[in-house]
Amino acid sequence: MKWLRYTQAGRTGYGILEDDRIVAVRGDPFQGYEKTGDIVRLADVRVEVPVIPPTFYCVGLNYVTHIGTEGLKIPTQPDVGYRANNALVAHGQDVIMPADAGKVHYEGELVVVIGKKAHNVSEAQARECVLGYTIGNDVSERVWQASDRTFWRAKNSDTFKPMGPWIETAADVDAMETVVSVNGEESTRFRTNDMLFGIDRFISTMSRYLTLYPGDILWMGTDGHSPDLRDGDVVDISITGLGTLTNRFVRGN
Repeated sequence: MKWLRYTQAGRTGYGILEDDRIVAVRGDPFQGYEKTGDIVRLADVRVEVPVIPPTFYCVGLNYVTHIGTEGLKIPTQPDVGYRANNALVAHGQDVIMPADAGKVHYEGELVVVIGKKAHNVSEAQARECVLGYTIGNDVSERVWQASDRTFWRAKNSDTFKPMGPWIETAADVDAMETVVSVNGEESTRFRTNDMLFGIDRFISTMSRYLTLYPGDILWMGTDGHSPDLRDGDVVDISITGLGTLTNRFVRGN
């Protein structure tokens, strides 16, 4: 099932995407829903970020090749950080690169969407807490990343976290491949589940110390290396079974 969050006629809500049609619902996939009987065309709506998370978690250094290209040490245990909701933008919306930004890079990532409250769960129980998956682009400004202790600009500038286009509840993570293209030319390709620490390990480890709530999201890191993005570049991130997240990068004032 594909859960799409969209706006039409001034109303923002959830629907179930079936081909190019959206079956409108009352409620949401987290607290419960019922179908309204209304059907709208995907072409007639504005696609929104698929979830506004209560807490936005992210994984750092979770693919060995990426760690090597950045010249960093391979971690020995799961490491979790945070991102800011102000940075979220939807599929099809522009990423604004601040005028003084230098090296701006994409990071194509699998996003795990939590569907059930989770506290102190085992690795075997972890997937029971997952609603589904979507795609994220963890945009990074590398010069700022090297100088800002908390990555407050480098990772959290407005529009630096494209996510979408929808949440897929039926997905085989083991069969996924992530492919990133810049202006239609493939730049990066890797097995999505070729992670240093997997989804189950992260959820179990995190839930020992903090409670995960419905709507929380966990971005799972990236592999490969991005070119320096320029004004007008269009980045497509495709993950098997999840569709394609597309955003244009433009230079701000």
